[in-house]
Amino acid sequence: MNIQAVEIVREHNGARRTASCRLCGSRLCHTLVDLGMSPPCEGFLRADQLDQMELYYPLKVLVCDSCYLVQLKEYMSPETIFSEYAYFSSFSTSWVAHSKAYCEAITKRLGLGTHSFAVELASNDGYLLQHFLPLGVPVLGVEPAANVARAAVEKGVPTRVDFFGARLANEMAAEGLHADLIIGNNVLAQVPNLNDFVAGMKILLKPEGVITLEFPHIERLMAENQFDTIYHEHFSYFSLLTIDLMAARHRLRLIDVEELPTHGGSLRVYLANEVSSWAVDHNVGELLDREKRHGLTVMTTYTSFGYKAQRAKRDLLAFLISAKNEGKRICGYGAPGKGNTLLNYCAIGTDFLDFTVDRNPYKHGRFTPGMHIPIKPIDAIDQAKPDYILILPWNLKDEIVQQMHHVAAWGAKFVVPIPFVTVIDSSELPR
Repeated sequence: MNIQAVEIVREHNGARRTASCRLCGSRLCHTLVDLGMSPPCEGFLRADQLDQMELYYPLKVLVCDSCYLVQLKEYMSPETIFSEYAYFSSFSTSWVAHSKAYCEAITKRLGLGTHSFAVELASNDGYLLQHFLPLGVPVLGVEPAANVARAAVEKGVPTRVDFFGARLANEMAAEGLHADLIIGNNVLAQVPNLNDFVAGMKILLKPEGVITLEFPHIERLMAENQFDTIYHEHFSYFSLLTIDLMAARHRLRLIDVEELPTHGGSLRVYLANEVSSWAVDHNVGELLDREKRHGLTVMTTYTSFGYKAQRAKRDLLAFLISAKNEGKRICGYGAPGKGNTLLNYCAIGTDFLDFTVDRNPYKHGRFTPGMHIPIKPIDAIDQAKPDYILILPWNLKDEIVQQMHHVAAWGAKFVVPIPFVTVIDSSELPR
């Protein structure tokens, strides 16, 4: 090995030893789970790319023992991940309904109207902001993926194609744009520079404005063994304890929290300026106390999680091996990011799944990253008539089972992999 190569190895090993928390800067010494090496979860391949090299990065999750932020290192830049994006929120009927209910409730709660201004960060295809339009609330979406933003504009949702942070917030403030409501649904996890992002929200927020953020709850992730929700575009995973510390760091105040069923168990937090008139709801103190009782300030709570992921992997592979040995045909439903983590961690390729299907036309004719499972339209299931359908977006299992209830006609059953293998016979469910 030459001297230059030795120096590169030394730098790499040194960086690994001195990894620091992206929120508070403390040294990271604890591991939540190590899911091995995996390609970017949204790196769907065309047929002509299957013989080309794919980049793989570690899926090793670390925990800060100072602010309890659960996090991945930044192996990929946001520009690489989000400038062109394969995820369109509107393809989930239940998620759109969830968003509509939120818009109606928050409009009433904050007294929003034609005089107000609501901004959504990572507004995707307008799935949420579209519901403010008939309520007369002026809106603006901020979305870095131009291909997704186009879909929002076609819905009549004004959208700015850019990455959000202090720079953009200062530009918007200079234009006289200050928000009564800032919305961030499932974006906080996707921000590598947390402090810059939160600083931007602080700049953009009116003195009596409110920020609402939704994100998967790390307490539920661990309790329900949701290891597959870990992938490279999710840089961080949050408890309310961490959010409270993050808010205080930026002179914001946590004023309320709601527990939601979405994405396997999420939190919706409400933040306001530190000196605003908003009172703090009792929900905040109750959930902070519960997290402490459940061990979220104790590192062994986090470091024991890896065994559950290993057990789920063994259980799923044992089921699939047994089914294939019996001559059963198996396909997948969905091609979500979480599904690609599961497939790659468990090494499930076309030796187990003939194909998977997805409602998003963008993915049709492409192949999943790493395992190269072909992605087809939904009706491919009706043509193939498999014996088992592995639901990869298990958080939408109720919606999917209802949509695909007819597969019971040929005896097909659904398989849900998380928290551990469960088989659903739709013929036994009420219509």
